[in-house]
Amino acid sequence: MKPTYTNTQELPYTLSVEEMAAFLGISRVGAYNLSHSKGFPSKRIGKRILIPRDAFLAWLKDLPEVSEA
Repeated sequence: MKPTYTNTQELPYTLSVEEMAAFLGISRVGAYNLSHSKGFPSKRIGKRILIPRDAFLAWLKDLPEVSEA
């Protein structure tokens, strides 16, 4: 079952790739691709990929705005 979050305060201190996917509303494969992309704040611990919440939210905030054309 996918976790659901209504606000950023509900996010755990570290997110799994699946939790990040659920928060962003993207597929699991898309989340894994994102976690491997340059500049994305993920950490590998053994075989697990963890995303520190505060670094993730800062990364998300720094994304460029999408302008409507």
